[in-house]
Amino acid sequence: MSRNRCIFLFLTLVTFSYQAWAQEAKVIDKVAAVVGSNIILQSEIEMQYAQYLAQGNKANEDFKCYILQQQLTQKLLAQQAAIDSIDVSEGEVDDNINSRLRYMSNQAGGQERLEQFLNRSLLQYKEEMRPSVYEQLKANKMQQDIVSGIDVTPLEVKRYFESLDTDSLPYFNTEVEVGELVIFPQLTREEKQQFRDRAEDLRRQVAEGADFATIARLYSQDPGSAPYGGDLGFNTRDGFVKEFSAVAFRLKPGELSPVFESEYGFHFLEVLERRGEEVRTRHVLIQIKPTAASLARAKTHIDSIYEHVVDNKLDFYTAATLYSDNKETKYNGGMLLNMENQQSRTTMIPADKLDASVFTAIDTLQPGQYSRPAEFTDRTGKTGYRFTYLKSRTPPHQANLEQDFAKIKEAALQDKINRKLSEWFEGRRKVTFININEEYHDCDDLKIWLKEQGDTTVAKL
Repeated sequence: MSRNRCIFLFLTLVTFSYQAWAQEAKVIDKVAAVVGSNIILQSEIEMQYAQYLAQGNKANEDFKCYILQQQLTQKLLAQQAAIDSIDVSEGEVDDNINSRLRYMSNQAGGQERLEQFLNRSLLQYKEEMRPSVYEQLKANKMQQDIVSGIDVTPLEVKRYFESLDTDSLPYFNTEVEVGELVIFPQLTREEKQQFRDRAEDLRRQVAEGADFATIARLYSQDPGSAPYGGDLGFNTRDGFVKEFSAVAFRLKPGELSPVFESEYGFHFLEVLERRGEEVRTRHVLIQIKPTAASLARAKTHIDSIYEHVVDNKLDFYTAATLYSDNKETKYNGGMLLNMENQQSRTTMIPADKLDASVFTAIDTLQPGQYSRPAEFTDRTGKTGYRFTYLKSRTPPHQANLEQDFAKIKEAALQDKINRKLSEWFEGRRKVTFININEEYHDCDDLKIWLKEQGDTTVAKL
């Protein structure tokens, strides 16, 4: 079965489930729980459960307990956020919704197909999503506020590790520390001119009356916004690269910018709306593709750096900081970070989590060695050259403080955060009216929310 066919069946099932839920909800809707002044409807739970089934999961009525538990948590956090004057801007809600819809459109094969599957316009669907997304973002901010500033000392890490059952300590597979030095081809002004000319031609068509959204859908090379007619939603200055911000915040609504260059290529944009410190724009992007001559120059450049590093005329960390074009690693001496461990920012990466091309490059290396420069394409589609450095390779082992301090520190920190959240929720539950429908009283996920009659929390509805 083709991927598109699978997507069609999935989205059709979501749509039918949603429609069936909506029709039934008009008849059977009831209150599943009350949290303070807010209610959770049975229809909300049924809708999420229908989506759970539509994703290919097996029927499991207990999952409704989990859904309700998540809803209770969200309501409690959102209520406290309102008390503490923690709010979410319209721009944050728009950005979150737009991000979700971009993903859904990509999965569906375009905006029109998604609207067909949903049986509603994306504008209508966005408005339906808005209250839920707004509440969810408020709850997230409240939770972040509760745990902000929490850290663990080395002594706390040691005590946490010593409290663990030695028989249940995790076993880590091979881990490596890897660096890379990347050089992307730099085009001359003359080499770039063909791409600028293409952007200028498209801008001219818009200026002469062509529909901006149609031009963007047909020709823009920004995969994230092209399906939406180039619409980027509301953003602050920090939401764009500096060249884009400088243009976007200088224009008035309805104005068309000249063609300008950023690290992504040549753009032109139109401002759709201004709202305080936020601006809603749409743009067309023409990416700059490397020429054969620019690739040859990049290869010569990286070969020269490689020879200096291998001959110990220049250490790898200095070379990466000075010359690498990978902005994510150059200020870390070229070293890759474990993206699943951002709090401790460890350079230890499980070998099976490496990009396949990086793993192949270091597979035969010994610690301290370098792979030869080779052409590659990064995850954004840019072509360049890189060589890799294997700093260390740690064999499989059971967790210990000496080798795994960073990972154990992260676990200790998460344990401390969880305990802080548990204390907070316990305190709020004691002073908040919570009424849960009797049909959910056997749910293991909800035991902590159910209290004896006479407590502030009421457990019968």
